[in-house]
Amino acid sequence: MEIQQAYSRSIHEVARLLGTDLERGLSCDEVANRLLQYGENRLVNEIGSHFWSRLASQFYSLIIGLLVASALVAGLLGEWVDTIVILAIVVLNGLLGFFQEERAERALIALRKMTAPMAKVRRDGRSLAVRADQLVPGDLLELEAGDHIAADSRLASSFGLQVMEASLTGESGSIEKNHAVILSDGASLGDRYNMAYAGTVVVAGKALAIVTATGMSTEIGSIAGLLQQTKTEPTPLQRRLNELGRVMVGGCMVIVTIIFLLQWWRGGNIIDSFLTSVSLAVAAVPEGLPAVVTITLAIGLNRMAKKNAIVRKLPSVETLGCVSVICSDKTGTLTGNEMTVTEIRIAGGRFGVSGSGYAPQGKIVLVHADSENVVSNATEAGSDSTSLHRRLALADADLSWLLRVGAMCSNAQWAWNNELKQADYRGDPTEVAILVANSKARHTAASLQVDFLHENPFDSDRKMMSQIYRMPDETLLLVAKGAPEVIAGRSCAIREHGIDRAMQTQDRRRIDRDNFEMAGRALRVLALGYRILKEPKDDWNNEEDLTFLGLVGMMDPPRPEVYAAVARCIAAGIRPVMITGDHPATAQAVAKTLNIANERSSIISGQELQAMTDEQLFQTVDRYAVFARVSAHDKLRIVNAWRSKGQVVAMTGDGVNDAPAVKAADIGIVMGITGTDVAKESSDMILLDDNFATIVNAVEEGRGIYENIQKFLHYLLACNTSEIVFMFVSTLIGWPSPLVPIQILWINLITDGIPALSLALEPIEKQLMLRPPRSPLSPFLSKSRLLMIAWHGCLMAVVALIAFSLYPHETETELIHARTIAFCTMALTQVFFSMGCRSFTKTMPQLGLFSNPSVMLAMIGSIALQFIVISWGVSSSLLDTDPLSTSDWLLVILLALAPVTFVELAKIVIFFHAPILRSDRLSSTHV
Repeated sequence: MEIQQAYSRSIHEVARLLGTDLERGLSCDEVANRLLQYGENRLVNEIGSHFWSRLASQFYSLIIGLLVASALVAGLLGEWVDTIVILAIVVLNGLLGFFQEERAERALIALRKMTAPMAKVRRDGRSLAVRADQLVPGDLLELEAGDHIAADSRLASSFGLQVMEASLTGESGSIEKNHAVILSDGASLGDRYNMAYAGTVVVAGKALAIVTATGMSTEIGSIAGLLQQTKTEPTPLQRRLNELGRVMVGGCMVIVTIIFLLQWWRGGNIIDSFLTSVSLAVAAVPEGLPAVVTITLAIGLNRMAKKNAIVRKLPSVETLGCVSVICSDKTGTLTGNEMTVTEIRIAGGRFGVSGSGYAPQGKIVLVHADSENVVSNATEAGSDSTSLHRRLALADADLSWLLRVGAMCSNAQWAWNNELKQADYRGDPTEVAILVANSKARHTAASLQVDFLHENPFDSDRKMMSQIYRMPDETLLLVAKGAPEVIAGRSCAIREHGIDRAMQTQDRRRIDRDNFEMAGRALRVLALGYRILKEPKDDWNNEEDLTFLGLVGMMDPPRPEVYAAVARCIAAGIRPVMITGDHPATAQAVAKTLNIANERSSIISGQELQAMTDEQLFQTVDRYAVFARVSAHDKLRIVNAWRSKGQVVAMTGDGVNDAPAVKAADIGIVMGITGTDVAKESSDMILLDDNFATIVNAVEEGRGIYENIQKFLHYLLACNTSEIVFMFVSTLIGWPSPLVPIQILWINLITDGIPALSLALEPIEKQLMLRPPRSPLSPFLSKSRLLMIAWHGCLMAVVALIAFSLYPHETETELIHARTIAFCTMALTQVFFSMGCRSFTKTMPQLGLFSNPSVMLAMIGSIALQFIVISWGVSSSLLDTDPLSTSDWLLVILLALAPVTFVELAKIVIFFHAPILRSDRLSSTHV
């Protein structure tokens, strides 16, 4: 049987329930039976739908159906180029969606890769190396430093065992394990010190452990289950485009039907009326919209890639623009995941340590000298010990000795690679941090000509470790480090100003006070001590009568660039929230330093969170800035609670425990350097530089992309509206059709393509990040935007109606010439109008004619094409047009410029008569 909550049971009870001999392990026959019962120790995926079914599901949308219908109609009209282009767009979009839905499967594959391929077990009293997928509940695992743990296990015995669980729990640094601990039910994952979990790594020590769960029953298996259950929802852009498609279908079909009936009722040819109506329907629906949106997002993706942000899903580029909450992991995201010594305290004073991470750049500076101790020990130190020079020299000597002892009492290795500008290291992060601090003091452990003899490893009972060295003078030296209260309690002397003197009561009080004060600032505090051994070997395990050297405080500091990034988030109306598996005090200290937490926000632990119902969490989630000691399921609940409040959530992370929440968020962001494969495969965006500031840059890019989508969508819909209004009013008046089907399709071709795409290249407006985020509940096209689109469409329709009315159209020859004038006026009006859509708050002179040269080039190209098709005989006959005189062209150009001129003048009037609209915070829907 698999054991639930094995951490709350004694090892003998677990062994009895699982039928395991703690000396011999399981028999091979019993393993075979259990393998049949429980299955292999691997992560499995639920049975999915058939390949063709998943692919076909990508085409079940209204806008896709509309595009397919448009393609068929275009084909019936002989417009095979349009047909091929539209169908190509449909297929491309479908394939992109299909490949994105395969992410869950790739995430599970990445999870399987984390499972150790081999494991050491004890069966029938023999130690065997077996495939990890052959482990069963009850197996007796043998663990040692460097092993990947292959299944969830209850420790049976342990000796100095430390396990790195950061990828599963988010806890920074290795976790000390103790088999003798029995915990209460409900203990959080990060506090289960008597358990070892699949997917984690042994950093130091040895252990025996009984396998309690395998495969999908493990903690990492439950995460895989969450990934299967978490469904990817449509992005805001996808939802808005679907809504737009429904509105466009309904509106266009009604108007086009009315036009068809009116033309037929007025005696028009039913075939011609039908073809004109269908052509107008094809033109009214911007079939190029998905292509332009895709290209716009791809352009933004490329720009973001140059800024170290790789977006794995095109619509996510736009979604970034409406992010209102960033739920960030602490370790490796806000911090560098590199322990750093920041403070050292000795009897003679306090030292500050600059620099961050495992780079040797930094200094150790005396920031406070204890003058009382200097005076009280003047006799021992010498008559000149009260001088500043003497005090500094003695304090530096004590510091040097403390750092040398710290470097010796370590199993870590560290070296700085000058060429790559990065550290090569191995071992416990706290020990690496001391080696780096030692390097900053210009000392190296290698420079000490000593011989290692013996080690007393760290264990949870003693809360310390010690090592013994033979010094150059043949002296045997014991060096020790551990918890401050333990080292101080085992010390009878203290080193001060180069002299070992007796430990006094006030010394112990000062050590306790310093330790409490440093721990209160979320520093991890270690104490160091030493003693000279009198008798070889007989005294090697005696860790009493130490000389206390001092305290070393360290932390995993925030990345330097994160301070400004958090400030930009707050200025942009984005709420930064820390979600971490670390200790609440550590999390709160980092959050306050970064200004994520303040007096108005609170901190909550995972244990408190688990006591809440989903409804209670929904009601209170916005009160908390820091969520500490949380599990993978807790992170998922937090993300869902924020999303239930209507917020657009970005979740950052790097570990396995982050994957379900990363996938559930509107934008899942994973660190590219420290992120696990599981988290990356579940994400929407990967940060190549693990830089939180890159997220803010990506949000700005997303906002800019949304603005550009609004611009070209406004342009497309206004142009299509003008065609519908033009044809509708002409029909109501009783005029003959002012445009033939092929002319409608041609206008659609030259305006819906390159001019619209050029608007997607518009540079991002300044101070965009000073605007609040868009509400995800707001419609894609607001009422004011729709009214403005209708108004602009009517303006363009009016000039086309004027152009058609200025020429007689009683005879067939006159009608062809009048249609040619109307055709050119409508085409050029739409082309010129693209210049007015570059901004809805700034005029062309303010923007600069060449700040976006693609718009100018697109306009020139479209005008040239229009001139060619009118002047070239072949195309003129196909389009049923007449050549135009110079005076005709002048009239067409003057009329075509009228709408964009009116739009530009309106911007000036609004700017000078509505001061509130002058702010850069203005939403483009105001104009």
